[in-house]
Amino acid sequence: MNPEILYEDQDIIVCAKPAGVPTQSSRVGTPDMVSILKNHIYQNSEKKQQPYLAVIHRLDQPVEGLLVFAKTPAAARELNRQLTQYGFGKHYRALLAGIPVCMEGDLEDYLVKDGRNNTAQVCTPDTPGAKKARLHYKIIETCSTPDCSLADITLETGRHHQIRVQMAHMGTPIAGDKKYGKESPALAASRTLQLFACRLKFKHPRTGKIMDFHTDHLNSLKNVSL
Repeated sequence: MNPEILYEDQDIIVCAKPAGVPTQSSRVGTPDMVSILKNHIYQNSEKKQQPYLAVIHRLDQPVEGLLVFAKTPAAARELNRQLTQYGFGKHYRALLAGIPVCMEGDLEDYLVKDGRNNTAQVCTPDTPGAKKARLHYKIIETCSTPDCSLADITLETGRHHQIRVQMAHMGTPIAGDKKYGKESPALAASRTLQLFACRLKFKHPRTGKIMDFHTDHLNSLKNVSL
């Protein structure tokens, strides 16, 4: 698989992850972004040696969108520092099954992960393992036949399946989400998860320059076949 690379230098590589490809997999023989990018770096390097590549953040396997990886330990340390201290600018676009009561708002819930079945759920703050999850959403377009809406979503925290769980808990699951969404057949039939990591913003780990990347998925409901 040839990766879709938006930017690459000696420190970082920014790429678009296809839906269905894991960021990193422990299963032998399963292609993931780490192995794909390592092969790309190896093939394009004069030094034929095992490349260094560090995972900085992840996308769920069904989610398509932008990722940044570090090509040196120093870059990895700095990007992880940014992610830990104040986060990246991680922006998503999602097709929702339904239209929220409020067209814009902040969601704050406590989530707990269930590692046995790889899910998460909303819980009370005193639940063992509970972590606070925050995001901001804004509806930019709606459709009445069937009821659906297009949302811009900005993550303030990065919890397991966070967007999928919080939007479903609000009553507007993401279209195509067979794990968390019980939606109308018109939106569910033969549809992949309609969640895209469409923008990524951070400081370059060496130069400090603001790096801001965009992708054009789901700009309008006119581009969605309902």
